[in-house]
Amino acid sequence: MSTTQTIPSPPEGQDLSTVPMRFEVTPIPVTDPDRAKAFYQRLGWRLDIDFQFSEQVRAIQFTPPGSPASIQFGPAAAGPLRRLLLVVEDVEAARAELVNRGIDVSEIWHAAPGQLPEPGRDPQGRSYVSQADFIDPDGNQWILQEVTERIPGRV
Repeated sequence: MSTTQTIPSPPEGQDLSTVPMRFEVTPIPVTDPDRAKAFYQRLGWRLDIDFQFSEQVRAIQFTPPGSPASIQFGPAAAGPLRRLLLVVEDVEAARAELVNRGIDVSEIWHAAPGQLPEPGRDPQGRSYVSQADFIDPDGNQWILQEVTERIPGRV
């Protein structure tokens, strides 16, 4: 079986913005900032800030290794986030590192769009298909998604 895959190009003639806009940070809901901080430190993510602005306002921000975007802790009123994607070049290596750090990570599974997940890596080795996931102490779900060939136009 071939591991070559055809990834569709974006539609020609798209009206793309010319003003650069970089996704910088997103808040994730947490109930206990210190517990969440300990968890994300155990992941090996860089602690950017932990600053107490006032008695009620504390800013905590982490950046995953190699990522230009970060997370900040926010109030848990909205409930946990699902399917936060972490793109990795090797899902097995990423999973093994997290397990070695004491993180409970699912077994590797694969699912093409519109299909039910099946155990193990994608037998065809397609990009975007092999995944594993873990959940932080507040129920926020992170997906490790193996990407070896980017969709054209993506960096």
